[in-house]
Amino acid sequence: MRVAVVTGGSRGIGRAIALRLAAEGARVIAASRRPDPPEGVEGAALDVTDAAAVDRFFAGLGRVDVLVNNAGLAGANALDDAALWHAIIATNLHGTYHCARAALARMPDGGGRIVTIASVLGLRGVADQTAYCAAKHAVIGFTRALALAVAGRGITVNAVCPGWVATGMAERRWQELGLTPAQAAAGVPRGRITSPEEVAEAVAFLAGPGAAAITGQALPIDGGGLALP
Repeated sequence: MRVAVVTGGSRGIGRAIALRLAAEGARVIAASRRPDPPEGVEGAALDVTDAAAVDRFFAGLGRVDVLVNNAGLAGANALDDAALWHAIIATNLHGTYHCARAALARMPDGGGRIVTIASVLGLRGVADQTAYCAAKHAVIGFTRALALAVAGRGITVNAVCPGWVATGMAERRWQELGLTPAQAAAGVPRGRITSPEEVAEAVAFLAGPGAAAITGQALPIDGGGLALP
């Protein structure tokens, strides 16, 4: 049985990913600060910004076949909001690094998988999202470099880059922008918001045997938004 860790796996995209991997028969551990795992998924308390806690958590698992770096923090930040800047970088970037490093020490050669939830904001900029854009751009760079570093072990490392997804995080952002869900959907070429389950399908594919030749990639899941001029 494969062992899969999904950070931030208690809600939103992470919860959908945890359920999807569990449906394939994996032992799934949803690790988050406030664990509330869905049925059929184990829960564990974990702060990904705490390197020592991350090391202890993965050491307790022994073997890890799949790591999904999903834990994230977003927020509109002014340039003088240093506290929010550091919090976003610590969770999205440093947390990804801590978990990848610890998981790789316990990941078997010839089939291990790391998938990180980045964002379309890792591929373009938004004026009031300087910290989030910086973190997600860095996560994609880390993904590409790490993929090359572990290619010889037969481990793949990829990222997915969602656009609008029907989660509480997106709803909070729509409120900041003064958008209704319908208005947000109207700005997507496909005319609808992506579901967490659709992101989970892409992650499950990248974590599976059919994606063994795919590594170092950042896959947009945004209904065509990045194709717009």
